[in-house]
Amino acid sequence: MHKLHIYTLIFFVALTSACGSPDNHQAETSTKSAVKAPQNANTKTILVFGDSLTAGYGLDDPGSESYPSIIQQKIDSAKLNYKVINGGLSGETSAGGLGRIDWLLRQKVDVFILELGANDGLRGLPVEQTKKNLQAIINKVKAKYPDVKIVLTGMKVPPNLGDDYAYSFKEIFPELAEKNKVAFVEFLLDHVGGMPGLNQKDGIHPTAKGAKIVAQNVWVVLKGILKK
Repeated sequence: MHKLHIYTLIFFVALTSACGSPDNHQAETSTKSAVKAPQNANTKTILVFGDSLTAGYGLDDPGSESYPSIIQQKIDSAKLNYKVINGGLSGETSAGGLGRIDWLLRQKVDVFILELGANDGLRGLPVEQTKKNLQAIINKVKAKYPDVKIVLTGMKVPPNLGDDYAYSFKEIFPELAEKNKVAFVEFLLDHVGGMPGLNQKDGIHPTAKGAKIVAQNVWVVLKGILKK
């Protein structure tokens, strides 16, 4: 077995045991703090909606080191008039996200980045239910803001859950991207997942250096949308 495969398996097994469910207080606090008005009336809003990977769990300063924060830095450097809102919540599942998306949509959203599903897959939840929840989230966003631009990020699960399950789970994301005609990041953790030097001691969450790579994975797709 190649070293990269071993590291990847360790990463996902650790993630399965370590990512718990958010409590009600945490969810309420995170959601309310994410709902902020843009800096001025002409500023457009990018909502990054996800789990601990989006929230920047374990980083010294998520406000500057999480991948949504790094994307904001890239936007500022490019002098684009967008404000990034971090809607990440540690332990979030697709069902949990569906339950809290309405609150976040109270604020105008111009670009919506959907990063959810990893916790579903790592718990072995039914693939069709995860797919249904993610589709429902997309439907809510489109219904509220018909002109919104959406970016969907892909995720994978370890082979120890079974090859059939791993394949079916991975295919959720490109299938949803194609069905909804939205932009797609094939694998959010590309070049980061399973790499010890780019993850924290828990072997799960990216370090500040790893988060920069994650941000770049998203930016490659996002920048073309923002410059149109």
